[in-house]
Amino acid sequence: MELYGNRFSLHLLCLLLEITCYTCTTNVTDNVIIMLMDDMGWGDLGVFGNPAKETPHLDRLAAEGVTLTDFYTANPLCSPSRAALLTGRLPIRNGFYTTNAHARNAYTPQVIVGGIQSNEILLPQLLQKAGYESKIVGKWYYEEFKINKESGVSNLTQIYIQEAVDFISKHSKSGKPFFLYWAPDATHGPVYASPSFIGKSQRGRYGDAVMELDEGVGIIINALKKYKLEKNTFVFFTSDNGAALVDKSQGGSNGPFLCGKETTFEGGMREPAIVWWPGKIRQAGSVSHQVSTVMDLFSTALDIAGVSPPVDRVIDGRSLVRVLTEGTTEDRPVYYYRGNELMAVRFQQYKAHLWTWSNGWDEIKMGIDFCPGEVVTNMTQHELQNHTAQPLLFHLGRDPGEKYRIGFEAAEYSDVMQPLQRMIAEHRSKLTPGQPQLNMCDVSVQNWTPRGCEKMQKCLPRPASNPVKCIWPH
Repeated sequence: MELYGNRFSLHLLCLLLEITCYTCTTNVTDNVIIMLMDDMGWGDLGVFGNPAKETPHLDRLAAEGVTLTDFYTANPLCSPSRAALLTGRLPIRNGFYTTNAHARNAYTPQVIVGGIQSNEILLPQLLQKAGYESKIVGKWYYEEFKINKESGVSNLTQIYIQEAVDFISKHSKSGKPFFLYWAPDATHGPVYASPSFIGKSQRGRYGDAVMELDEGVGIIINALKKYKLEKNTFVFFTSDNGAALVDKSQGGSNGPFLCGKETTFEGGMREPAIVWWPGKIRQAGSVSHQVSTVMDLFSTALDIAGVSPPVDRVIDGRSLVRVLTEGTTEDRPVYYYRGNELMAVRFQQYKAHLWTWSNGWDEIKMGIDFCPGEVVTNMTQHELQNHTAQPLLFHLGRDPGEKYRIGFEAAEYSDVMQPLQRMIAEHRSKLTPGQPQLNMCDVSVQNWTPRGCEKMQKCLPRPASNPVKCIWPH
């Protein structure tokens, strides 16, 4: 199998998962569409300042909706970020982390033994109580699709677009509310695009993929308008983590922010975010600086559906409905985790780094660099550094690139760090980590007989179980 040449399912979830509840209420409430891109950076869209200006549909979405400038993922890597969205909980709580090594990112390759635990309650399960039908389209897809790694040609994005449009069409007739989680992965390496988009962007193949995704967003919005669903559909566009700078010319842009995917610097965790909710948002074309996270989508969707969140566990997400409909804002912290370690905390415009590093020297020697061309003393080094005794403090308003720390001797430092330290201590005292799910790997759990393999004559015998500790280098 070519892990990087084809798209395979992660056994954790089944994509194209459709949850139907025919006995639930049929009262009409707003539909929910979450568009989660893969490795797309904060600076990849025209509305966020990309000079190529090749995202007209997303730019129009922002002009008709709300742009969130301070929106964060829950982890700088795909799987924990997506698990946080679906559970409304930090990965350290829902178990999507590893303790095999300190402060290491982990994800869900096909050989991973763990996954979302059965005691976690997922967003589609809760929406089902309100009569919603849910579908996930995109990453975690069952089937195998060829991607030409040399040319970057694949029609997969077009399939994802059509799946979304068909789902919308179906529910325009049923009258039931729906939840569509649209998660295309064209901007994740190997980057791909349909033949009609190859060579179209001035940004190379990555830009081709972005342009096709942008058109896909436009097609989906037009489908909502065609079926007269635009007045009762909430649409949220964002990304799972920052752009993968390690991909160099085939990676995206994180705008003014430091580093990218895999790191807890702003480039790894601050994401592009646009809300489109005609007739509901307070002011079309507005910009909100409300600090918010991907876990808020869990709570926001439940609020829209009129469903109460679980009360037997900590939910880290908060509803953004009032932020969007009334223009309110609130001060709240953001916790930046890398694996099992709290790396940094943001409150208001201040961000304190408790631990820092990019990735190790062994990877650097192999050409794997999460911060290419960016060197900030005591920040982007290749050994993990502990700053918990005296955190590195930055003001993200004056210094979004995290290059000029506030001096330890400055009055501003002590004024800010005292309440921040209390906030950190309170967070840690109330934290009950979930059982780590990303510690063990076993080749036998891989999907050796995917659906349809008989027809393709690609079913393979399952090997004997041999569980071992997964190796997570960064």
